Amino acid sequence: MACSIAAAPVAADVKSGVDAWSRGDYEAAVKEWREPALKGDPDAQFNMGQAYKTGRGVQTDLNIALEWYKKAAAQGHLKATDSYGHLLHYQGKVAEALPILQASSDRGDPRARYLLATELFNGTHIAKDWVSAYALMSLASSAGMTPASESLAQMDKYIPLEQRQAASVLAGNLEQSATRNAAQQADAFPINTQPPVKTTKQVAVPPAPQPQPKPKPVPVKAAPTVATNSASPWRIQLGAFGEEANAKKLWSSLKSGMTEMAALQPIYKSAGNITRLQAGPFASKSAADAMCAKLKAAGKACLVVPA
Repeated sequence: MACSIAAAPVAADVKSGVDAWSRGDYEAAVKEWREPALKGDPDAQFNMGQAYKTGRGVQTDLNIALEWYKKAAAQGHLKATDSYGHLLHYQGKVAEALPILQASSDRGDPRARYLLATELFNGTHIAKDWVSAYALMSLASSAGMTPASESLAQMDKYIPLEQRQAASVLAGNLEQSATRNAAQQADAFPINTQPPVKTTKQVAVPPAPQPQPKPKPVPVKAAPTVATNSASPWRIQLGAFGEEANAKKLWSSLKSGMTEMAALQPIYKSAGNITRLQAGPFASKSAADAMCAKLKAAGKACLVVPA
């Protein structure tokens, strides 16, 4: 509905700011956003938070960024809500961040899942739950977060196999639930405030401090962007493991339990200490989606990925 009033002065200022940001004119963007942000526009507020977090157009100030995110989040801006939870956690306000991270995780936000999984594994600020921790860390790893993959490899050393197997089932259920939650919640205005394409440096919230008890996953690091090629054949990803043998055990179990899997080829994709179990190929994403739907209906974890 808000898009239908794009010609109104406030919305026009926000759009002008986005155009300026896309050109790399960050000071002009902030100038355009400030007044509508003060008047309560959630997109402008979120964008001001981005500017103060990244130090583009203004001097970096995470406290001011936090306040802008908080204002936009209070109006239901989901991207601002995610950023608000991340930044609270980074500033050490873990108790305040946890319910926000939970809500973001429930919608499928990979960084929130990584932070929440870390807390559930360590059990310092929340009750320890290794099954949920492993499930969430697996999902964050499957989304392409390198630090999540590194933490998953560490978890493999401590979490018993039966709990990891239970986590695999839980991960599938969580992904189904996240898809429903994301569809039911409407974001305010999804404005892209990333720098121009020619800029290669990626912006991310700085690493969050981690509690000291051992064992613990590695601290938060910036998540890389995962490039995809839409023209490539498709695969389904069935899990990520610290040991290839566990990936092979899962494939053997799935192949014997579902006749549809017999026609697929297993692919064991190694990345550092992590082995991702994938299967395919599929000629189209829709075919891969259909297979994933069958697996998820059977309580199995499954993600569609390009080959």
